[in-house]
Amino acid sequence: MNIHFIAIGGSAMHNLALALHAKGYKITGSDDAIFEPSKSRLESKGLLPTQFGWFSEKITSEIDAVILGMHAKPDNVELLQAQKLGLKIYSYPEFLYEQSKNKTRVVIGGSHGKTTITSMILHVLNYHEIQVDYMVGAQLDGFDTMVHLTEENEFMVLEGDEYLSSPIDRRPKFHLYKPNIALLSGIAWDHINVFPTFENYKEQFRIFTDSLTNGGIMVYNEEDVAVKNVVEESTHTIKRYPYQTPSYVIDNGITLIDTPDGPMPLEIFGKHNLQNLAGAKWICQHMGVGEEDFYEAISSFKGASKRLEKIAENTSTVVFKDFAHSPSKVGATTSAVKNQYASRNLIACLELHTYSSLNAEFLNEYVGALDTADTAVVFFSPNAVKIKQLEEVSESQIKEAFQRDDLIVYTDPKLFKEYLFSLNFENSALLLMSSGNYGGLDFEEVKKHI
Repeated sequence: MNIHFIAIGGSAMHNLALALHAKGYKITGSDDAIFEPSKSRLESKGLLPTQFGWFSEKITSEIDAVILGMHAKPDNVELLQAQKLGLKIYSYPEFLYEQSKNKTRVVIGGSHGKTTITSMILHVLNYHEIQVDYMVGAQLDGFDTMVHLTEENEFMVLEGDEYLSSPIDRRPKFHLYKPNIALLSGIAWDHINVFPTFENYKEQFRIFTDSLTNGGIMVYNEEDVAVKNVVEESTHTIKRYPYQTPSYVIDNGITLIDTPDGPMPLEIFGKHNLQNLAGAKWICQHMGVGEEDFYEAISSFKGASKRLEKIAENTSTVVFKDFAHSPSKVGATTSAVKNQYASRNLIACLELHTYSSLNAEFLNEYVGALDTADTAVVFFSPNAVKIKQLEEVSESQIKEAFQRDDLIVYTDPKLFKEYLFSLNFENSALLLMSSGNYGGLDFEEVKKHI
C-alpha cells in the first residue's frame, strides 16, 4: 500500500510511519517543521520530506490512503486535494483500528496513568517474549518504536487517549478502537478547550465503556469515584474487574509490594504507580500471563520515559523529571516523592504549560496539588498565555489557586534557572514537573550541577 502522512513529524505520527515502513508499506509524508528525535529517525529510514511545507502536488490518485495528523489544519492544501480526489482519509486512531480489527484489542484509558500502565503491560509481555502489536505514548527500553504492527500477532495493546482524533474528526481517539479488553485508571477533568465541563468530559468515558465489544472485559480502578460510577452504572453487557492499591511498605527508600511469595522490592514507587501496577496485573492475566510470571517481570520495570524518571542522584540528593501537568497528576506525583523520601526536603517545581493549566478558570483545580512539598515553585511563561490566546494570569492568581502562601512563582526563565542553581540540595529531593522545559532549562546541566 502507498500511504501518505499529512503531518508526519509528530511523535505519534512518525512512529506509525516507521511501523508501516517496517511492515513493507510505501510511505511518503509532509510537515511544515520536524524536530528531533523524529527528524533523525525518519531520515534514517529515508522517510524525511526533502522540503518542509505542504504541497498539493504530492497528493495523487496513486495513493491508497492518507493519514491525517492533528497538527494539520482543516484547510491544509494536501487535505483539500485528497478530498477532491476522493482518497480514503484516516485519522491516526481510525487507521490503528483498521490494522487491528481482526485482533484482540486491549485499550488502556484514563486521565492519568495510561502511558505507565501500557508500558508495564508491554514490559511484562516483552520479558516473557510474548509478541504483540502495540501503540504506546512513550519510548520504552527494549522497544525500537512506540508503534508496532504485524499481520500475525493475536493481540494489539493500545494506549487510549481521550483527545480529538483529527482536525476533521472531533471524536476522542479512544472511541474508535472498540476494545475487547479495556482498563480505566482514573477520571480527572482535562482538555477543557474541548470538554468545557467535567460532566461533558466524564461522558467521553461513558461512551468508551459502552464501546467495548459485547461480553468484553473492563478492568477499572474502584478507588476512583468517577471511574467506579461510570463503569458500574453502565448497562452494557461487559465483565467488570475492579482493582485497588495493593499492600506495600517503604523500607529505606525502597518500595516493597506484598505478593503470595512475600514482600518484593520494586524499581518504581508512589501509590498511583502501585494502582497502575494492580491494573496492569489484571490485564496481563486476561492476556494469559500468570500472577507469578507477572511479579517476576514487573520487579525490573523502571518506569516510562518522563514519568517519575530519575535523572540524577548522589548520596544526599535525588532529582526526578515528570510529565505531570494536570492537577491530579501533580498531586499524586508530589505525594509519591514525599512519601518515598520522607526525611528529605522536597523541592517541587511545576511548569504551567498546557492550555488547561494556563486557563484562569481552570487554575482553581490546582488547590492542594503542591501541599506535600516542603518548597513549592510554579513557573509559567506570559508569552505562552498569549500564544494560546488566553486572558492574562497574574502571580497573585496563581498563589490564590494553589492556596499556599509560601508558593514561589517565576515567569522569567533566566530568574527561575538562577533560583534553581542557587539552592542547597543537601538532603533533598528535587521534582521537576512539566510537559515543557521551563522556557529552555537544560536538564543535562541540572544533572551536572547535582
